[in-house]
Amino acid sequence: MIPNVLSIAGSDPSGGAGIQADIKAISANGAFAMAAITALTAQNTQGVTGIHLVPPDFVKSQIAAIFADIRVDAVKIGMIANADIAAAVAQSLQGRSGIPIVLDPVMIAKGGAALLQPDAVKTLCDALLPLATLLTPNLPEAAHLLGTKSATNRAEMAAQGRALCALGVQAALMKGGHLDGPESPDCLVTADDVSWFEAPRAQSVNTHGTGCTLSSALAAQLAHGHTPVAATAAAKSYVANAIAHADTLSVGSGHGPTHHFATLYSR
Repeated sequence: MIPNVLSIAGSDPSGGAGIQADIKAISANGAFAMAAITALTAQNTQGVTGIHLVPPDFVKSQIAAIFADIRVDAVKIGMIANADIAAAVAQSLQGRSGIPIVLDPVMIAKGGAALLQPDAVKTLCDALLPLATLLTPNLPEAAHLLGTKSATNRAEMAAQGRALCALGVQAALMKGGHLDGPESPDCLVTADDVSWFEAPRAQSVNTHGTGCTLSSALAAQLAHGHTPVAATAAAKSYVANAIAHADTLSVGSGHGPTHHFATLYSR
């Protein structure tokens, strides 16, 4: 049976991030992709030039329509933009036990534009974190959620992951791309365990939407019934391959997208 995965996130008209990347990544990882849109953005590979938020009640209506008709095997939450939308998403997912939820705390676009208003951080921590099976912050995002400085080494990464778990999330995948050096290690932290995933730093400008892509691949892998460790390994391998083949695309003149269907195209 093919699992169904719902992405709740913002739209990227250039196709490299947001809902568009989510649909591609979920599909490439063998699941049927659905989408509830929280925001429309005007952006391309060079940056974000405008954001138009979807009214919170309509975000709730989109999510309710899906659950009223379709079995949902996993949920990915991306851009929530402000506190009202965060609260609407949390209310829509309350009581839906047994469904894996991957929360990607989208705060800053690749070009530097703010995608999460300051008032939303508290709501995200109070209402959404306790619902999440897996949180996927990069190091600045993790630090912002905790009100501290970004981790600069592995010990600090693991410690901040445990601190995020103490806020209610079941597991935190701490993405180490902001560490110095040739390696880009990630660690999956639960209340009582830490698993490390080693990887060389990707030497590519085509990294637009990698966070969206990873979290969506994770949601699809969890929907297939894989453990968080197995899901993380599979999702990271998928993203690494998508980055490695991104130079076969010709999309824009800034931070280009990854190649979500590299394996399919190669066949």
